[in-house]
Amino acid sequence: MTISIQKPSLEKNTANGNGAVNGQNGRPALLGGHPSFPEKLPFMRPTMPPWDAVADAVQESYGSGMLTKGANLAQFEEKLAQGLGVKHAVGVSSCTAGLMLVYKCLGLSGEVLVPSFTFMATVHPLVWQGITPVFVDIDPESWNVDPAAIEAHITPRTSAIVAVHVFGNPAAVELLEAIAQRHGLPLIFDAAHGFGALHQGRPVGGNGVAEVFSASPTKLLVTGEGGVVATNDDVLARQLRIAREYGNDGTYDSILPGINARMQEFSAILGLHGLDILDESAERRNQLAAEYQAQLQDLPGISFQAVRPGDRSSYKDYTIRIDPDAFGMDRDALQAALAAEGIDTRLYYVPPVHQHTTYRELVAAQKPHLPVTERVASQVLSLPMFSHMDSQSVARVSQAIRRIHEHASQIRERVVQP
Repeated sequence: MTISIQKPSLEKNTANGNGAVNGQNGRPALLGGHPSFPEKLPFMRPTMPPWDAVADAVQESYGSGMLTKGANLAQFEEKLAQGLGVKHAVGVSSCTAGLMLVYKCLGLSGEVLVPSFTFMATVHPLVWQGITPVFVDIDPESWNVDPAAIEAHITPRTSAIVAVHVFGNPAAVELLEAIAQRHGLPLIFDAAHGFGALHQGRPVGGNGVAEVFSASPTKLLVTGEGGVVATNDDVLARQLRIAREYGNDGTYDSILPGINARMQEFSAILGLHGLDILDESAERRNQLAAEYQAQLQDLPGISFQAVRPGDRSSYKDYTIRIDPDAFGMDRDALQAALAAEGIDTRLYYVPPVHQHTTYRELVAAQKPHLPVTERVASQVLSLPMFSHMDSQSVARVSQAIRRIHEHASQIRERVVQP
């Protein structure tokens, strides 16, 4: 939604050396107060291993000319498979490519059940292969796909189930696996946000027939661009390794229509050394998430994504939900007020995939009923979160939200929504 703001004159308000307003009772920046972050607080920053840790391997790869299909990829895959507790970890050029290859190698056709509250790349690879996505609603607390809704949508045309660990919050694995087994369907997890997440104390990765991870700069494990398919299926792993090489099994006689989805050596080097700081990054994000919740939980109208006992979210994103009646303004007004404070935020996933232009004709034919998805999408706001973020920044963001709430009626007048 596009909103316009009536700009006030800047109040002469003092700030301390780190840019924080003196006291919590100052006026919000949108009303003329001093911004909480005059230096700007970014939404995210990638956390990477120190250059000294990767420099020698990068130099060796560069000097040898072995830029793909080298020893670093093999080491990365082996170390990652051990860390995830799976038989195979197949490095690919992106999570999107990994999903494309999994869908292809499993021979999916007809219809596949998938949530709409997800990134578009969960769904696009289905359409690329002539598969019809059937959008399914989510649970209102976890924001992951609702297992009951999955079972209710299974028909003879259904060929697979795709679930997502939304924002790194593990999905209802056992319930989904029971449904998939009962109906004889493969279960695939889009684990784009999954690095650093734990399900019942174990890393996500070994659930369903495959879990597909992203390692782009917004994730806890960064390879530049890249992805990983984790699986315990020997046949699928072999097919994936061939499929990422155009379908060429080494004889130049392609056995399936694959694509070029190889992971570069430089990406593998980053990933190999990034694994050494992955758990530390996840623990830090969980600490920051706990600090956010402790400082915001008493504000009316703010709620949080529910993580089941025994699970650990990666908190790839830290997202709150705004009830406009209780909070005093809607999500879009809060986002505008935070932007005035110098605080960058994101709207994930707005719009949900079933409302994308790409799927307009499909949705017109299917007429999916997704009330929870649409309600959650209209209220969620992702706050700044990155693995080396300091606690003081969390406190300043939380104080800004508190001040904005205290001046809700004035901000509603200032923010004009067409």
